[in-house]
Amino acid sequence: MKPIRQSPTDPSFVQDPYPFYDRARALGDIVLWEDYDLPVATTYEAVNTILRHRKMGREVPPEMRPPVPAHLAAFHAIEDHSMLERDGEDHRRLRTLVLRAFTSRSIQCMAPEISQLADTCIGNFPDGPFDLLPALAQELPVKVIARLLGVPDTMSAQLLSWSNAMVAMYQARRGPGIEAAANAAAADFAAFIREFVDLRRRRPASDLITDLINAEEQGGRLSTDELIATCILLLNAGHEATVHTIGNSVRTILKTGVDCTALRPAFIAATVEELLRFDPPLHLFSRYVYEPMELFGHRFKRGDRIGCLLASANRDRKVWPDADVFDPTRPQVTNMSLGAGVHFCIGAPLARLELQIVLPLLFARCPDLALADEPAYANLYHFHGLQSLMVECTCIRPAAPSST
Repeated sequence: MKPIRQSPTDPSFVQDPYPFYDRARALGDIVLWEDYDLPVATTYEAVNTILRHRKMGREVPPEMRPPVPAHLAAFHAIEDHSMLERDGEDHRRLRTLVLRAFTSRSIQCMAPEISQLADTCIGNFPDGPFDLLPALAQELPVKVIARLLGVPDTMSAQLLSWSNAMVAMYQARRGPGIEAAANAAAADFAAFIREFVDLRRRRPASDLITDLINAEEQGGRLSTDELIATCILLLNAGHEATVHTIGNSVRTILKTGVDCTALRPAFIAATVEELLRFDPPLHLFSRYVYEPMELFGHRFKRGDRIGCLLASANRDRKVWPDADVFDPTRPQVTNMSLGAGVHFCIGAPLARLELQIVLPLLFARCPDLALADEPAYANLYHFHGLQSLMVECTCIRPAAPSST
């Protein structure tokens, strides 16, 4: 296995990781990323194979799990009950129960509300240059998820704060301060959701938390701890990925000068897929090996961890010959941005719907939207999102309703 070195916090890598991915793919399907001491899959074939492999998963084999550090007890109390970190029967049970509540129909019903929320955000854009991330990319997804769950809009800022603190645990810059903040946020977040679940048990409503409470399969239910972990996962994962995708997508559209035709109803779905492929919000996702095996000429034993470079797979020239070009008209090939296999992103339909609504509305209401400053990516790896997105525009106000 050929080695390669690249600090994930190096400023040049943070701003443009794609040259590193090119170098890694040139060395083989799987290479050793020495900075992580981790084998990583680099090509589309390798990443797709590993994500779909039935003898690999997200859960550390039980006999190899390290003890939970005392200072991260609250964080792991949530993590250990999350379906994202479980496999086998537990994962199937949790995912099935959640899917029964988190249906395509319930998501599609959110379309008018997403449009209204986006319209309100755009209508509140200030005059002069402003940062699009807090004005739209952050505010919209957290309110969408909160409303889907039934959590009041007034909690949005607090949910965002807890989410950001917890998600920082997966970033390469993680340190003692981040760990302490994440554990405190996890404890507060869990206490809030627990209280809200208790409220919904007494007073059911038309929301996802009530549906999750009622979800059943063969007499089984989500435990309260699993329900809390699921709500937090949906808030954290659903919000974090969509924020980065909205920001990265607007940056890509503005930097490439894509024709506005790509945002029309007949083409927006393909455009969103290309935006996800071209600059995805998550770049590294991992799996554990459950049985000894050989993959792409390399031997692995039980408990070995393998990273999947999702963004590298999306730039594989064997699949997309001009992979570094943003082209919404290209023939569609399923990209790896939202995962694959049994852990495919459960919120993918909602993320796609938000993008398909928000992007056309933004550029219709703000046809002269332009960068006011060169956008810079934040030091967030394994995630990939902007630190700020300074723009300027003249916002077209919606026409007043006719009195006739």
